[in-house]
Amino acid sequence: MGCPGGTALSFFLVFVPVYLHGAWSQEAGPTGQRKPFFERLRRLEEQFRRFQEVTLTHLQAIASNYNLSYNIDARFQSLAQESQALALAVNQSQATVQGDLGHLKTWIRKTQRRSRKVDSRLLALGVALRERSQQLTRERKEQAAQREALSSLALDMRALQDTLARLTGVVQSQGARLDALKEWLPVACPGTAAPARPGLPSQSSLKLQGDRQVLRTSPEPLDPPRDFAGRLRGTREPPGPGSPWAWRPERLGEICNVGPALVFPNTSTENVVFLSPGFLSGLRALSVCSWVRTASGHLGTLLSYATAENDNKLVLHGRDSLAPGSIHFVIGDPAFRELPLQPLLDGQWHHVCVIWTSLLGRYWLHVDRRLVATGSRFREGYEIPPGGSLVLGQEQDSMGGGFDGSEAFVGSMAGLAIWDRALVPGEVSHLATGKELPPGAILTLANAALIGGFVQRVNCTCLELCP
Repeated sequence: MGCPGGTALSFFLVFVPVYLHGAWSQEAGPTGQRKPFFERLRRLEEQFRRFQEVTLTHLQAIASNYNLSYNIDARFQSLAQESQALALAVNQSQATVQGDLGHLKTWIRKTQRRSRKVDSRLLALGVALRERSQQLTRERKEQAAQREALSSLALDMRALQDTLARLTGVVQSQGARLDALKEWLPVACPGTAAPARPGLPSQSSLKLQGDRQVLRTSPEPLDPPRDFAGRLRGTREPPGPGSPWAWRPERLGEICNVGPALVFPNTSTENVVFLSPGFLSGLRALSVCSWVRTASGHLGTLLSYATAENDNKLVLHGRDSLAPGSIHFVIGDPAFRELPLQPLLDGQWHHVCVIWTSLLGRYWLHVDRRLVATGSRFREGYEIPPGGSLVLGQEQDSMGGGFDGSEAFVGSMAGLAIWDRALVPGEVSHLATGKELPPGAILTLANAALIGGFVQRVNCTCLELCP
């Protein structure tokens, strides 16, 4: 495309010589014609000046347009370079993205294979868990059946032991009668043998008849257990003096070898005895037996076991708010059972055994060899934790402290022992008659590590000699 400025310049170069030639030809004419010529020349000069101005304006416009086009070309070149750099960067990014996509595809394939393996393992694990749950269900059913069988067996054993105890009482009664007859026969017939007296049976025949009477005697059925609501479950009235099941009471002089005794003279908060080392392991069964004689109108606290978690993990205590002769048997506060111990208020020695097992939550209370209370569902499956503080004579409101005079025990204790199992009635009977200490006792009064206040420790051979 041609430049407009160049066209105007060529036109100007052609027009000026032609115009000058016309002017020179007019000068050769007459004088009268010179004035129009000069006027024309002046007009031409003015036109030429205007033309120069227009031409200069056009030339300036052309120059500015040239500069603008030069700037545009420079910008186009820079844009072309930038576009080339951008295209190169885009190519590099595409290559990088393609590489990443390749790695991602590879990782996805590996992940899919792993997920398939994990799915197969999960399926196998689910099958194994279902089988295990079914097995656990069967085992639980079997354990429930075994617990029921053990419960029924324990009830049968308890009934059998009670029957044996009654038969033992009958045998002792018959033996006492035979002893009386033996003493009466020499007095009635001095110098003669027992069978010489007509009408009186011989000693051998008496013994045989007594044995036959024992064999013929059928024990009364056990009273059905009753729920504890004012009346304790399993409580039975003591037999009367004429009952065939009444046993001859033991004389205190015959209860010996009970070990040391502790005397708590008053309600001081300092009258406390610490047993050490306490419970070294958790207890799922417990037997606490002791000879007790009270010197006040209420029982107070016989035993208290506290831990940092709970200050009433194991407590045997009577409060003023309770009925006289009642005591709270606490395992893991606030669970408790109220037990009747009215015989202990007469100021005489009595043998007390409190037995508990976490199996079905069974518990028994024996007083002077007699089962006076029993029940179940009391802290079933519970475990008394180790590491606590075990004291006698006071109830702990904090571990090893927080004593209250109104909860103090006033009286005497002798032969106290604790087992981590449930004693059977035969062992309780032996304890109550001073025969022997059942094996496996974990704590006795020999473990009294700290005796505080006015508590006295005395050694007496028999209970009637103890203060």
